[in-house]
Amino acid sequence: MNPQLLMIVSTTDKAAQRRQGEGEEMGGVTSSIAAKFAFFPPTPPSYTVVADDSSGGGKLYMPELPRRDDVDVLKLSTRRGNEIVAVHIKHRRATATLLYSHGNAADLGQMYELFIELSNRLRVNLMGYDYSGYGRSSGKPTECNTYADIDAAYNCLREQYGVKDEDLILYGQSVGSGPTVDLASRLPNLRGVVLHSPLLSGMRVLYQVKRTYWFDIYKNIDKISLVKCPVLIIHGTADEVVDCSHGRQLWDLCKNKYEPLWITGGGHCNLELYPEFIKHLKKFVVSLGKSAKAAASVAANAEPNKTTISSEAESKNKAPPDPPGTAEDTFELVAAELPPPPQMSRNSLDSRLEKSKKSSKHEKSRMSIDRVDRFIRRKRGLVW
Repeated sequence: MNPQLLMIVSTTDKAAQRRQGEGEEMGGVTSSIAAKFAFFPPTPPSYTVVADDSSGGGKLYMPELPRRDDVDVLKLSTRRGNEIVAVHIKHRRATATLLYSHGNAADLGQMYELFIELSNRLRVNLMGYDYSGYGRSSGKPTECNTYADIDAAYNCLREQYGVKDEDLILYGQSVGSGPTVDLASRLPNLRGVVLHSPLLSGMRVLYQVKRTYWFDIYKNIDKISLVKCPVLIIHGTADEVVDCSHGRQLWDLCKNKYEPLWITGGGHCNLELYPEFIKHLKKFVVSLGKSAKAAASVAANAEPNKTTISSEAESKNKAPPDPPGTAEDTFELVAAELPPPPQMSRNSLDSRLEKSKKSSKHEKSRMSIDRVDRFIRRKRGLVW
């Protein structure tokens, strides 16, 4: 076993025993380990949230960012007692909704302009959210908190915006693949899932281990087979943070595979700069729209047709038939009413752009490379 990994195992086992003796959950050890190498929230946060008292209802907005009528800024309560910040962007022609889980070193202020561009480009409604401890979300970033965070965002989409699972696409990039796969494994009727530079598990990013340890985080390797909807995996062959082998193995384990995209020479934060990135995403989401339309038609046609049937034998024992022209004198097939099929949605996509200026400060782990500068989130440099 790797000496460093052995030290972690020994340390965490002792910590677990101590916490058990104190009546604490072992999950606290996992969360502590996760926080040391998986979470790097921007400090200070790139935005603030204030209420506009002049609007009457005290609508929330981010003063650092352009205000738009089609954007809602929200504060959502999670089951773990935290309050997270989310944004919902509405597109007037959308037929699908994208729930976006960002990477480990960005917040909503840095992602905002990208979200606007994605919604316009793809014609989708889009919800993005900050994990606990990120941006202006309360609490601390832990694995368990991120699961509660994405659940809160999902519940908001269902209850406040009326989004059905059949119209929902989950998108997770890098660390965001953890909460994305976890939620997808519990929702059998999702329209689709996109995993951008995903990881097998947290420990496997740092060490080449063949087993899953109890203190590991984001165990996508153990959950991906539970995802029933189509899954698209995109990974760069030159990813310096999460090796491309993670994406390839996850794709092998998928039950409902879609043609993957291995971008030759692509790194961890620059895949959207390649023309094939947006093209393949569009192809995927269009195919999801066609599948949804076909499924709706099949379901409608499967409903039993209603017929009016009579026979001479039965009529002998019944009252005389009504005069010609009445309902009982006709034999007609009443077709089941077909619900309007959903239109094909445009493509979903996530974008994690490469830093324009690399920090000279030593990073705590390889995963901390996944960080985003706000100004590079604009159209500049994008091929689409």
